[in-house]
Amino acid sequence: MIQITDTAAKKIRSLMAKQGIDEGGLRVGVKGGGCSGLSYTFAWEKVARLGDQVFEGVDGAKIFVDKKSLLFLNGTVLDYDTSLLSKGFVFNNPNAK
Repeated sequence: MIQITDTAAKKIRSLMAKQGIDEGGLRVGVKGGGCSGLSYTFAWEKVARLGDQVFEGVDGAKIFVDKKSLLFLNGTVLDYDTSLLSKGFVFNNPNAK
């Protein structure tokens, strides 16, 4: 399971509106890469893909996660940092080392 904070959910809905996307959500995943290990990926999707897990936050904000990525993201809390120095989505992932 992935939890979406209220702040992250509101930002997802806001960014979707700016993109002109009424339905759908944010695809979140992980990919292997270089010496730093895994990195997070983001993409806007109008519908979930076959086999995706769909997680929903407030205001109907949704994230779509494929089965492979869920192995690494299970238990994660998706938040949005609003500080002046580092605005952006933040993964509080208990599986990350």
